[in-house]
Amino acid sequence: MQPRHTTTPFGRRSLTLAHVATQALANARPADKVVHKWILFRAICTAKARLDVSDRALAVLNALLTFHPDTTLGGDALIVFPSNAQLSLRSHGMAPATLRRHLAVLVDAGLICRRDSPNGKRYARRGNGGEIETAYGFDLGPLVARADEIDKIADEITAEERALKIVRERITLCRRDIAKMIEAAIEEDAPCRAAGRGFASWTEAHVRFRELVGRIPRTASRGVLEPLADELAALAEDILILLEAKAKTKDSSANESQTERHKQNSKTNTPIDLEPGFSESQAAKPEQRIRTAGKREGSFPLGLVLDACPDIIDYARSGISCWRDLMATARVVRSVLGISPSAWDDACEALGEYDAVTALAAILQRGEAISSAGGYLRELTRKAVAGEFSVGPMIMALLSVRRRALSA
Repeated sequence: MQPRHTTTPFGRRSLTLAHVATQALANARPADKVVHKWILFRAICTAKARLDVSDRALAVLNALLTFHPDTTLGGDALIVFPSNAQLSLRSHGMAPATLRRHLAVLVDAGLICRRDSPNGKRYARRGNGGEIETAYGFDLGPLVARADEIDKIADEITAEERALKIVRERITLCRRDIAKMIEAAIEEDAPCRAAGRGFASWTEAHVRFRELVGRIPRTASRGVLEPLADELAALAEDILILLEAKAKTKDSSANESQTERHKQNSKTNTPIDLEPGFSESQAAKPEQRIRTAGKREGSFPLGLVLDACPDIIDYARSGISCWRDLMATARVVRSVLGISPSAWDDACEALGEYDAVTALAAILQRGEAISSAGGYLRELTRKAVAGEFSVGPMIMALLSVRRRALSA
């Protein structure tokens, strides 16, 4: 006669209906059902959030599985009976009180159930042939009974994580494409409107881009990110249409030049400018002129500047790894923000080239808080000449805002 399985825990531990249901499920599992314990354990690790178990509880479950001698779980011999000392050792030296707490978590989650002896000790009674007749300890039967359910949960989580990864990749690609297409549009003097679509200016396109990027949270579900990815993709499509229209115009001009001589205006339009009262005479200074006062080192390390003003990285061709990369990117950002060449030259002379680039990155980072980037830079230049401004407080303020946002 087979001894019946005990259902109530030893000592002060209480019995709940959930524990009874778990034991009933384990007792009712198909006798011929067999699962690979380590494949099942990996599925449990994937589904841990849905199963409401922690990493430490999984470490205890891993230790319990090592006490089962076979690689597969099945049949009747599913009770393991390690001592607390051995279980603690295989749980990486977990303290006894912590071990008991996480064992209770596994029981409450319905992954194992207790088969307590009359005195609460864990042991096995063997027959004359050495086979185990009765064992008291932890029953791994619920794992076998719930294997299909756990696999389904793990598959759902894996699919959701894959979909989330794909939408994040879409957002990253759109951000890179839009930033570089706006840069190319400004450099090539592409029209802002074509085929009934477009923007009032490339500044408007940039503002729209920064508004969408600003709505992207650091951590979000796929449901939140997918609409943003669609909006970014639509914006990228609009910009691409304008660039393609410009490319077709250039191809047409090139074809005509093969059959007839014609004159083209070699002077491109001045980039978008937001400064009031800007005139052509102000732009007469060449942007790449030699500066004698602007070659000193920046006041802050490059890494600190990028930590405080990460938005400028979106405009870099191949990332920013040195000051030369930042200065090259600043030329694009200057045009995007509508800062005139004369205002930029004055800032470089007053602040030095490195600090002027740092100030430009800070102006970009502040975004819509500054209505006229060119006028703001001229005011900073005036204060710098009067000894009333340095980039230090500006960068530290932005860095403080970023750190508060990350810690929130």
